[in-house]
Amino acid sequence: MTGLEKMKSQILDEAQKNADEILEEAKKEAVEIREAAQEEAQAECTRILERSRAEVKNAEERSVSSCALQKRKVLLETKQEIIAQVLEKAYNTLAEADEETYFRIIRKMIGKYAASQAGEICFSKKDLERMPKGFEEEIQRIAKENGGALVLSEETRDINGGFILIYGGIEENCSFQAMFNSRKDELSDKVHEVLFS
Repeated sequence: MTGLEKMKSQILDEAQKNADEILEEAKKEAVEIREAAQEEAQAECTRILERSRAEVKNAEERSVSSCALQKRKVLLETKQEIIAQVLEKAYNTLAEADEETYFRIIRKMIGKYAASQAGEICFSKKDLERMPKGFEEEIQRIAKENGGALVLSEETRDINGGFILIYGGIEENCSFQAMFNSRKDELSDKVHEVLFS
């Protein structure tokens, strides 16, 4: 082997050695990059999994809360319907009571609402027609006991039970419907207490 060939062989050996070192270094870097990428991918997977679990938990909590709210809403609506039915039945029972019971209730109402002044009392046409004998005198007696006077008006009102008191041109609606409407919340509370306590 000549000197030139020796030199050439030595240069080639060195070049091969450098190439091997560079290749080895590149392999190490590739392994490090791959390991780092795997670690980063694993960390990202863990973050995504935890975020997904949190979102699922939040969705479950919202769903449970929504169901509970719907249940309370339906229960409240049902209770309100039942209370309304009970009040309507009570009103109908009062309005459709037999004459003796009906006019006994009217007497009590006159005793409660008659003012200590002179006035008129108006009934529906139906009540005027079925009014018991001597009831006008009872009205006057009850009004007198309250310190006032009431005259039975020939004028009728379109009401279903109860009466209208007129004092100095001012009307006080004592019809059953007005009484129920004015005390609706109070009556609803009492019915609720009786039925649901």
